Amino acid sequence: MALQITWFVLWGVLWGVYFMLDGFVLGTGMLHGILGKSDGEKRVMINTIGPVWDGNEVWLITAGGATFAAFPTTYALMFSYLYTALLLLLFALIVRGVSFEFRGKLDNATWKKGWDLAIQVSSLIPALLFGVAFGNIFQGLPMDAAGYHGSLLSLLNPYGLLTGVLFVLLFLEHGALYLTVKSTGDLSNRAKKLADKLWPALLVVAATFLVSTWFATQLYDNYLGETLLLIVPLLAVASLVAIRVFSAYGSPLKAFAASSATILLVVATGVIGLFPNLIPSSIDPASSLTIFNSSSSPYTLKIMTVVAFIFVPIVISYKIWVYRIFRAPLTVEEVIADKGAY
Repeated sequence: MALQITWFVLWGVLWGVYFMLDGFVLGTGMLHGILGKSDGEKRVMINTIGPVWDGNEVWLITAGGATFAAFPTTYALMFSYLYTALLLLLFALIVRGVSFEFRGKLDNATWKKGWDLAIQVSSLIPALLFGVAFGNIFQGLPMDAAGYHGSLLSLLNPYGLLTGVLFVLLFLEHGALYLTVKSTGDLSNRAKKLADKLWPALLVVAATFLVSTWFATQLYDNYLGETLLLIVPLLAVASLVAIRVFSAYGSPLKAFAASSATILLVVATGVIGLFPNLIPSSIDPASSLTIFNSSSSPYTLKIMTVVAFIFVPIVISYKIWVYRIFRAPLTVEEVIADKGAY
């Protein structure tokens, strides 16, 4: 039981870290054609995420791999029930990576405009679908002993779409703050102004999400049973407010850190509310997939725990090193002068 709980915590951490890291990449991609007013500025935006975006995907692969190895039944049924949505998500992530690489291969306005649009769309779709998927998981899927009784369209329910919009706004805010820190001049100023404009909308959607969660899900049950856990959603609200405070006082790096904390704490709020479920059933609680009825054997979990404690610190150390190496803001002149840049 202890190993199952341990891997549930690690499962939540992996998803939280992935959304924190790839969130600003998806946000930057969605803002590509909005903030970038010239080819040079658009190249700056791509090059701010160029050295790190593919490394951030490691956390998505690890989260999926951890689900497969630690909770194979959940993995199998999730990819069966949500097959179409996950396939769309995969295609979008592939197109996004290709867009970064192919955009600069031809010095042609039409060619670049097409890939610019591809970057925006392939960044929006994952942000929205991740939110829709987790929103449906939070409220439970229509599944029982006979299988899954939903469809792709049934996933697009009000609460699922609300969670999708929340994720999109979180990542847009995160991306705008990242660009404020990582770019210079007019681009940085526009990114800050946009982040300030997005924040009220994010606050309204976040508040609506918290209220809707009370009626649409059972996530609050764990918090009502152990009120000490309420510190997590309260910290999420505090970090969301801190974004605006730090931005108003001209501390974009602190505002970005607060945005990172907000994403981590929002994910933690949802994961804590799910426990011990991984995918609850909305029509038959007995058919819910939990960490206990869908986990691997204790021996498998023991091996995975040893592997995780060896390799996860290595991955974290590598990520810290990469972000430190590429910590300086980029200018349009630097990107144009660097023939190897995107």
